[in-house]
Amino acid sequence: MSDLPAASGRQEPQGNEEFMLEPVPRGARRSWWAMFAIWVGFGYVPTGLIVGGQLAGQGGQPGMPFGQALLAIATGEGLLLALTFLLGYAAMRTGLNLSLISRISYGRKGMVLPMLIMACLTLGWFASITGMVGDIFKAALGDVTGVTVVNGLSLEYVLLCLLWGAVFTYSAWRGIAAIEKISSAATPFVLVVAVVVAVMMVGEAGGMGAVLRQAATRSGMTPGTAVTVLIGAWIAGVIMGVDIFRYAKNAAHVLVGAAACFVLTNPLLNVVGYLGAVATGNSDFIAWMVQKGVILTVLGVALWVLALWTTNMSELYCNALYVGPSAESLGARWPRGRIVIIVGALGSVLGALGFYSHLFGHFITILGAAFVPLAGPILADFYFVRRAEYATANPNDMPPVRWPAILSFSAGAVAGVAFQYKLPLPFDFPSGLAALIITFALHLSLSKAMARRPEQRQVVSPGFASPMAERS
Repeated sequence: MSDLPAASGRQEPQGNEEFMLEPVPRGARRSWWAMFAIWVGFGYVPTGLIVGGQLAGQGGQPGMPFGQALLAIATGEGLLLALTFLLGYAAMRTGLNLSLISRISYGRKGMVLPMLIMACLTLGWFASITGMVGDIFKAALGDVTGVTVVNGLSLEYVLLCLLWGAVFTYSAWRGIAAIEKISSAATPFVLVVAVVVAVMMVGEAGGMGAVLRQAATRSGMTPGTAVTVLIGAWIAGVIMGVDIFRYAKNAAHVLVGAAACFVLTNPLLNVVGYLGAVATGNSDFIAWMVQKGVILTVLGVALWVLALWTTNMSELYCNALYVGPSAESLGARWPRGRIVIIVGALGSVLGALGFYSHLFGHFITILGAAFVPLAGPILADFYFVRRAEYATANPNDMPPVRWPAILSFSAGAVAGVAFQYKLPLPFDFPSGLAALIITFALHLSLSKAMARRPEQRQVVSPGFASPMAERS
């Protein structure tokens, strides 16, 4: 039995480190409502609307009829749900964040490669979402000062990005408790407003029948492309889910959290974005709201700022959990709070310089194609190759490198990019998903072929109390 504290009393992380370098003990786990609220807030971002608009062929681009779009949404979100649950269950059982659980697959120093990639991805998302906030105020207020600072961006845009970037950074610095509190307060509001606005837009366009007749004319996008877009928009969030689900108490709480995002929030935004694109020509309903008077303008701005707040502090929170353990693996000890402040400042500046406006589209496409394989070795190891080791091994005792994970991930990443840009798959099969399957299978094969190598032996750490050894 483990000597970790029992779950009867809340055990908080010491020194604002958020269990960055150790498992989350049972006594620090959160409730099912915390998982639900955090994942609703985490999933409520404009990318869901943008993807819905893409499926509708917004801007004269290829699209698909509403029925096909619903099927694509169900398929894409279903795959994301399954992958999120599988990774989340591993996090719940072990209490490990993504960096520490990656040490078991990739090695103590080998994990630095995938974690630096994840750090770059979350930095890009933080900068993009900070830029989204600037765009929201720009849509609501217009060009107030008339002063252009950089990249065609106005002075107020730059200042608002820096201001809200600082707010997001402070919230992430406060840790999981702040994320839970803000998400819990925001959840009912953001869900209800999205539904109400969708009904209003459809009504203005002549009702659902008129919108569906117009949607029936959309064509040109294949189901495989649609699923790839859906997966690409959220795969980084799926992998980041490990850092949230390590706080879950049991498998049911993991399922509740995953469903909150991929059964409720994200599909809702996809559908609203699709209907908005058909009904008004714009999937982002904030642009529609600001044309309907002061009340809807204020409501729309409040909605999106609150929703993006819940998401962006999670991005930065997770970023520190990638950078800190990576630095520790290389012999440096960086406090979590300091990492949050430095990366938050950098992301705020990038957001103010127009990262969202100029790089976001390519960022999403490459994301879906190349970085899905990160999860392959973790899934293969936890469920097939070395499941027993998660109950016996301190992640700090891992060998420096475990080559099956590094080789399989590298091959999968190259394959994902090749499938996306050079070698389209038959039936337009999603490139990122194909890359994950390749990585998973290759890791199983390489682990078997290299099983006799010294670094592949099971690690047993005397005295280490793993949550995996407990009943959950």
